[in-house]
Amino acid sequence: MNRYKYTINGNIYEVVINEVNNTVANVTVNGEDYKVEWEKPKEEKPVVKVQPVAAKPATAPAPAPAAPASAVKGNAIKTPLPGVIIDVKVNVGDMVKKGDTVVVLEAMKMENNINADRDGKVIAIEVAKGDTVADGAVLVVLE
Repeated sequence: MNRYKYTINGNIYEVVINEVNNTVANVTVNGEDYKVEWEKPKEEKPVVKVQPVAAKPATAPAPAPAAPASAVKGNAIKTPLPGVIIDVKVNVGDMVKKGDTVVVLEAMKMENNINADRDGKVIAIEVAKGDTVADGAVLVVLE
């Protein structure tokens, strides 16, 4: 049995809690008995907390971008932007004219034709299909 004294809007109430069963309490307020019922609170659904999990490393690390060649003899055709080599359109020994496509580069999800900027003979190919290249990397060297 618990006794409490409450003041509500200046009125004093002496409350005795006689018995509590589930959602019903028998109480006495200022000498009068009352049966007090309340609704059982709805069960809240459990809160699921999602914690980020560190990503698993790829099976093989991505290849490092090819660095621009430092000592190239001849006239180098360089990539204007970083990307992945999709196709090499020439072979060593081929003659190319200004404007001929020598390499196809994928950059920003677009295929870009890299064209010869002069006439000449291909003396070196510095990349292969699938290579990742940095901005300014040497692709093809003309004589």
